[in-house]
Amino acid sequence: MIRFNTLDVELPPIDQQKTKAWIIQVADRHNKTIGELYYYFCSDERLLEINRERLGHDFYTDIVTFPLTDCETVLSSEFCISIDRIKENAETFKRSYESELHRVIIHGVLHLIGYDDHSEEDEKTMREQEEEALKALFS
Repeated sequence: MIRFNTLDVELPPIDQQKTKAWIIQVADRHNKTIGELYYYFCSDERLLEINRERLGHDFYTDIVTFPLTDCETVLSSEFCISIDRIKENAETFKRSYESELHRVIIHGVLHLIGYDDHSEEDEKTMREQEEEALKALFS
């Protein structure tokens, strides 16, 4: 089950059925299945509050991922995504809003799959996986 919700913003314009099928396809490609994924879209300020309260981090970010299980084959998580960050990142990196939105949506799934972005090498691999996933969605 994959659900899209909002906290303090309007739901972004996404084709939910297509996006859900795409997320499942990416998970399948990595030999994972989807359990329960909950996406919560919010403002920068709301995500900063969540980041401070739940992770002790005092900075803005585009997404935070809260895994709901330790299972390595079934992906279940809550994701909080800042619409403000998506808009700003789309402008900064000269991407479309739709592309950046989907990049962030799949970024959280890639974290659950096992990809990280703490080192330069890990970040490069994460970006490659994001681009591969985006090509599958937009081709």
